Amino acid sequence: MNKTRRALHTALVLAGACALLPGWAHAQKDWPAKPITVIVPYTPGGFTDTVARTVTQKLSERLGQTVLVENKPGANSIIGVDQMTKAAPDGYTFAVVIAAYSANPSLYKSLPYDSEKDVKAVSLIGVSPLFAAVPNDAPYKTVGELVEYAKANPGKLNFGSSGNGSAAHLSTELLKDLTGTEMQHVPYKGTAPALADLIGGQIQLLLDTPSSLLPQAQGGKLRLIGFAADKRLDSAPDVPTFEEQGVKGMIASTWAGMIAPAKTPPEIVDRVSKEIAEIVRSDEVKQAFDRMGIIPQGSTPAEFDEFIRNETAKWGKVIQSAGVTLE
Repeated sequence: MNKTRRALHTALVLAGACALLPGWAHAQKDWPAKPITVIVPYTPGGFTDTVARTVTQKLSERLGQTVLVENKPGANSIIGVDQMTKAAPDGYTFAVVIAAYSANPSLYKSLPYDSEKDVKAVSLIGVSPLFAAVPNDAPYKTVGELVEYAKANPGKLNFGSSGNGSAAHLSTELLKDLTGTEMQHVPYKGTAPALADLIGGQIQLLLDTPSSLLPQAQGGKLRLIGFAADKRLDSAPDVPTFEEQGVKGMIASTWAGMIAPAKTPPEIVDRVSKEIAEIVRSDEVKQAFDRMGIIPQGSTPAEFDEFIRNETAKWGKVIQSAGVTLE
């Protein structure tokens, strides 16, 4: 009797599963059947927002469905990412994050989400290595001269950033560690006020994206002395890399990538990943990214997942060495 009941129970479970499969397969086949939301955990107009809107506009065209950008700034991207992790994993909610996302597990004692268990990597969109900028009247015109000046004047050189824990902040901490220099951090609420104070001479160094610094340098408002990549930027060929100037290991960038709730169907994640790869390699987007100093990527989910792990480990070491913590 027990065997009969167990057999009946198993048959019913299998029948139910089979009944669900066609509906589930049909739902994925019809995806996307409604607008998709992409959360940007920063304010409109910045690096993350610009990259997200550039890609989502093309994604909307390719999918034949509206893709909405929703800005949810706050707490170094934590608020927006947390909202994404709590959304239904049905392929209708994604987020675009930058380098700060990979630093947060080391910066904060606790997060409202588990970055490994609650998040699925989709695609690395692009990487933007950072420039080092100084005021026009600075007494140093090269990275070597900057390091020499900082060593001769320990603690007297102030560097700015777009905020505590930002790529600009942690990259300069990396520079300090590699060169054995002591500089004081002045955090700002965004790049714009930091840039204004750099031009005005209130701070003496700022590492930030080409999209922020290159136009100001081309307008003669500041001087670029180094590029934190393994080769020079095509749109600024006269600015040598840090490594060319003797600072080995000074590779630092911000980046943008798309993530999704962990249980989002893999077929949908793969589809979005492949669409992004096609988008960022198109001539139109490549040209737009080039103007912003962004190197197009378009990775697979597995490649982006490994990239995030490497970034988390890299910045974790910098954060620990510098003693940076956020509440």
